[in-house]
Amino acid sequence: MKKTLITVGCALIAPLAFAQTSTTTETTTSPSTSTTSETTSTTAKPTTNTTTTETTTTSTEGTVTTFSPGKTIVVRRVGVTDPVTYTLGKTVTYVNKAGKTIEASMIRPGVPVHVYYDEPGSTTVTKVVVDQD
Repeated sequence: MKKTLITVGCALIAPLAFAQTSTTTETTTSPSTSTTSETTSTTAKPTTNTTTTETTTTSTEGTVTTFSPGKTIVVRRVGVTDPVTYTLGKTVTYVNKAGKTIEASMIRPGVPVHVYYDEPGSTTVTKVVVDQD
């Protein structure tokens, strides 16, 4: 009986002996302020940091005036008379409005398109969507 009580007591105390204490210190500095925060916690799990990267995709709608596969596409934007020349990215994809991949040969002058680029103000296109069937 005494042996059983000791075994049960050890089984209840053992998880506490393996618990880890972790300290996380985070410092953020901006030109006008400096903030330091410190958190201390006791846990048996390791701390995980997650970084999130956000990409904004921008598009332009218009009609193709000139197209050179692998090089450039010139689009006359809706409501603007002067066309804009875009450079085609190395991994540009061509799709129809249903989202199915199409051949670059389907893009020709007069075809309505949406051109997509990752950075506002950029002229490097990552995707061209043909807006007709």
